[in-house]
Amino acid sequence: MAAEPYDVVVLGGGPGGYVAAIRAAQLGLRIAVIEKDNLGGICLNWGCIPTKALLKNAEHARIARLEGAEWGILYDNLRFDFERVIQRSREISSRIVKGVEFLMKKNKIDVHRGVGTLTAKDTLTVDHDGKQSAVKFKHLILATGGRPCALPGAPFDGERVISYFEAMIPKEIPKKLVIIGGGAIGCEFAYFYNAFGTDVTVVELLDSLLPSEDKEVTKELQRSFKKQKINVMTGTKVEGVEVTKSGVKVKTAKKTLEADRVLVSIGIQGNVENLGLEEFGIKTERGFIVTDEYDRTNVPHIYAIGDVNGKVMLAHVASHQGSVVAEHIAGKASHSVDYDAVPSCTYCQPQVASIGWTEEQAKEKGYEIKVGRYPFRPHGKAVATGENEGFVKLVFDAQYGELLGAHIIGHEATEMIAEAGAAKSAEATMYSLAETIHAHPTMSEAFHEATLDALGRAIHL
Repeated sequence: MAAEPYDVVVLGGGPGGYVAAIRAAQLGLRIAVIEKDNLGGICLNWGCIPTKALLKNAEHARIARLEGAEWGILYDNLRFDFERVIQRSREISSRIVKGVEFLMKKNKIDVHRGVGTLTAKDTLTVDHDGKQSAVKFKHLILATGGRPCALPGAPFDGERVISYFEAMIPKEIPKKLVIIGGGAIGCEFAYFYNAFGTDVTVVELLDSLLPSEDKEVTKELQRSFKKQKINVMTGTKVEGVEVTKSGVKVKTAKKTLEADRVLVSIGIQGNVENLGLEEFGIKTERGFIVTDEYDRTNVPHIYAIGDVNGKVMLAHVASHQGSVVAEHIAGKASHSVDYDAVPSCTYCQPQVASIGWTEEQAKEKGYEIKVGRYPFRPHGKAVATGENEGFVKLVFDAQYGELLGAHIIGHEATEMIAEAGAAKSAEATMYSLAETIHAHPTMSEAFHEATLDALGRAIHL
């Protein structure tokens, strides 16, 4: 007798897939997850979590190398156990992955290990080390993620031309590193390697680091990177990469750079191959699966979430899409994803975080705006902790006071942005935010001060 089909099968156990599975299980549906590797996907295994462990190590290293005397920390013969730095990151990743495995058991979600391929509109064939089994479903969620894009003419070799995978587990600290791509991944690894003494050069095709961020923010980040002696070449096209016996040569329109390695971080492409999409008419475009506002494909009972649909390739977006899709399948969905309310975070130091529209975007959409700014330079908590780089910039609708966008560069910016997210979700105005009492001394007081500045009521400016 054929096995009863699952209500929902999720192909991929990353931050989109496992959240979708848990939410669907909470709603009383029978769920299975198919995953070929560790649960948690790129985020928990090779991205969000282990990189933050590395970046915390980099903060400690930078303080020890360059700022110790200011803090009264004196030493002789400072050394770094780089092997331990990497080991700690991997241990943290493993711990978090085990937590996800526990959540699968807690929510009675079946996990099938292997590679899944559509072989019928209601069936995935799962291959695990040559053994095959059929898994039937009423609804399918494709959450197969993405992978790094290679530079044309310079394929990844894992030694000299590397992606973030190899950048996370180096055997030794390179003396010189060229990073192609000044987005979040490029900036984070630039900070990490620089903190341990590597001579880092970031090459970005567009006119600034983090090109999608507010221009005042990116200008401040580039100033800080220069202060940290991270070389930045913006508006620069890479014309070729040559692997040599001793390293790599990166030819740009301006000059040729020599380094031990080159890290390519120019974007992500969706994992759409070998899924059986073409056989069943599931549409793709530019290497991503096409979906509607509820992340349905053109085949109504099949959904696609996370990096593979190419909308906003962030782990927290994948997780939110997963929840919305699970609720839609269960008949509980009341809304789709609001992509104007997605926080974006970069975890180098100073950190960068934003949500909503930039000043320029708000004006382009026809809004009359009020802008409030507050620098960390005179800010009490920032001065006390020695983290006084950066500022908060808030963009409000002048007519009704609605928060249209928030842009923060500075220490703990990625934590502070949550206040802006809550404000947007609750449709708070600059008037209600101005009356919100913030604890003193905290970094988040700067959010309050920026709001007061927009109202012409700044106290500490």
